[in-house]
Parts: sequence; C-alpha cells; structure tokens
Amino acid sequence: MYERLRVDRSTTVDRVVDALRAALFAGDLEPGTPLREQPLAEALGVARSTVREAMTMLVTEGLAVREPNKGVSVAILHPAAVADICRARFVLESAGIRAWFDADEVARERVREAMRTFAATAKEGADPEAMTETHLAIHRSFVALTGSERLTATADSITGEARLALARVDALRQDAKQQVASHRKLVRLLEKGDLDECVEELRRHLAGAEESLLEAIATPPS
Repeated sequence: MYERLRVDRSTTVDRVVDALRAALFAGDLEPGTPLREQPLAEALGVARSTVREAMTMLVTEGLAVREPNKGVSVAILHPAAVADICRARFVLESAGIRAWFDADEVARERVREAMRTFAATAKEGADPEAMTETHLAIHRSFVALTGSERLTATADSITGEARLALARVDALRQDAKQQVASHRKLVRLLEKGDLDECVEELRRHLAGAEESLLEAIATPPS
C-alpha cells in the first residue's frame, strides 16, 4: 500500500545550506561576515524563510553564530577553539589507528584510497578547497577504522568548524609535496603495524596542524 509514496531527499533548505557551506569552506565568506536574509534570498532565488532555516542549521553546526540584535554571521575560529579541535581530533583519530588490526579490510582500503586520491590531487595542482577536501578524507578514514558511525559523525562535526580556516591554511602553506609525504608516513606506519609510533606521529602531525591553523586565523585575508 506504500508503493506510490515518494519523498524528495534533497530539500531547498538542504541545497541552500550546501551552497552556503561551500562558500564558507572556500573562504568566499570570511569569518565575521554578516549573513543577511534578504540579499542571500535574492542571490539564491529562494524565500527568506528558507534562508532563515538554512542559517539556523549552520548555527547548529558551529559554522555561524547568532547574536541578539546583530543577527547571524560566519563563525570566527578562536585560538582556544583551534586547540580544542586538535585535541578532539587526536582522541578520535588515534582510536582509529589503534583499531587498525581489528578493522575490516574495506576500512583499511579506504585509508589507502584516500591517500592515493590526496596524492593525485596534490600532483594535479588542485585549488586549496580540493586539497582540503582530499586531505580531510584521510583523517576521516582513520576515525572510520573504529567501525563506529557515531565517532565518524562526531569527527565530521569537529572538522567542519576547522574547515573555516583550512582552505586558507593550504593556500598559505603551498607545500603540497610535504603534506603528501607527511600523510604517507602515517599510512606507512599503519601498514607496518607500528601503531604506537603512528600515534606519536599523529600527535606531531596535529601539533603542526594547530600551528598552521593559528597562523591562518591570525593572517588577514588578501
């Protein structure tokens, strides 16, 4: 009796959120930029109520903030938040690394494939946004080794906040070869089964990431 029931899985609000999120991650909308309902509605060709609902979702994700009498603006990534994000990433990703032997072969192959994709993207000289996307896929694959969808979703949420600055990090660093080498080292240690050393390398890796993020948020946009 349910054969005729259908549902559109992608609503207009979802599409607006996707468009705004992409603009945030690409750096088109800088931290602190006000998000005005009317101009956004006109630019996107949707109702103000749709934009309002989309902005509420961005606030929930930590990508925007709503202040009384000021409205909604792009979230500003503060130094304390950067440190906390990196701490949380280490906990989640190191748990994945330690689960390497217990993970199924599909999860392990995702790590290898993510590494290959990142290396190929870097070789092609892709833009910072593409570099960030493929870079983060490696770290996501580490967490996915735990086999926990909830931990992976938590990692996605945490990383979403950092992505407000990550594209700028890749633009500032312009060291794609070094980044590929750094991630290859992590994957190589995993493949060797040297999990303790891999966790320590991850600790060093994320300390470097924290330093780069702090530099990025302190550097005025060009």
